[in-house]
Amino acid sequence: MAGNRGKALGRGLEALFTDIKISEDNEKDIMYIDVNKIYPNQNQPRKIFKSEKIDELSESIKVHGVIQPILVKPTESGYEIIAGERRWRAARKVKLKEIPCIIKDIDEKHHMLVSIIENLQREDLNPVEEAKAFEYMMKSYGMTQEEVSNNVGKSRPYIANALRLLKLSDEIQELILENKISSGHARALINIEDKKIQKSLAAEIIQKGLSVRQIEAAAQDKKKKKRNNPKKIAHDPEINSIENELKRILGTKVSITHGSKKGKIEIEYYSREELERLIDVIKTI
Repeated sequence: MAGNRGKALGRGLEALFTDIKISEDNEKDIMYIDVNKIYPNQNQPRKIFKSEKIDELSESIKVHGVIQPILVKPTESGYEIIAGERRWRAARKVKLKEIPCIIKDIDEKHHMLVSIIENLQREDLNPVEEAKAFEYMMKSYGMTQEEVSNNVGKSRPYIANALRLLKLSDEIQELILENKISSGHARALINIEDKKIQKSLAAEIIQKGLSVRQIEAAAQDKKKKKRNNPKKIAHDPEINSIENELKRILGTKVSITHGSKKGKIEIEYYSREELERLIDVIKTI
C-alpha cells in the first residue's frame, strides 16, 4: 500500500512538471514579477549557493537575460520560489527589476518535492543537503523510505545510506557541506563509533589527504581492537537482581549497563512478532 501511495505521488509530480513545461502555447502564462516581491523557500533543500556559480550565471543573464522562467507560488506577502532560486539570486545581483515567472498554486508537500527533485535532477545537492531533504520529507509528511524512493527516483538502499550521514556530528556534516570531505569519506567515518576518533580522522583527511580506503582500514582496525579488548563491566548485586526481574516480566534477555551518571537497558527480540509482544507487555507495566 505504501508503495502504491508513493507511485501515485510520483505520477502526480510527473503531471505537475508536464503542466509547467514552457512552449509557445503557454508563453502567455509567463508573468514578469518584481524581484523584490519574490523570496526564497525557507525549506529549500540546497542551503549553500556557491558565489562563483552565481557570478557565472549573472554574467550570462547580463548578456542573454533570464531565458528560463522560475517557478513560484503566490503567498500573502508576495511570491515564494518553488524552483529557480539561483536564477533569482543572479538576477538580483545584476539589478534586474523583474524576472519571468510561472505562477503555480501548489500545496506545501508538492512544493517541497518539486524543490528536491529539481535539485536532484541538476545534481546540485550536497550529500548532507540531500540527506536532510529526505529526512524532512519523512518527518514532515510521514513518508516512508520507500515513498521517498519512489518520488525522487532513487533506490531505497540509496535513501537509507544517505540518511546515515545525519548520524555524524554537526561539525563533520559542515565539512561535507563545504566539500572538504567527500561522501565516501563520510560513510567510512560513520563506521567508527568513537566520536573523538571520527573528529581526529576528519582533520587528517583535510590535513594529510587520507583516502577513503585509509579511513575504512582505520575503522576495521578500531573494530578489531574492540573485539580483542572487550570492556568488563562488573554488575553489583542490585543491578543483577533488576536484570533478572525484567527478564522474568518480559520473557527475554535484558541487559543493564549502569554508569556513574547514565546507563542503558537493552531488551533483545528475535522477530517482528516478538517485538510487538514486548511492546504490548511494556504498555501494561
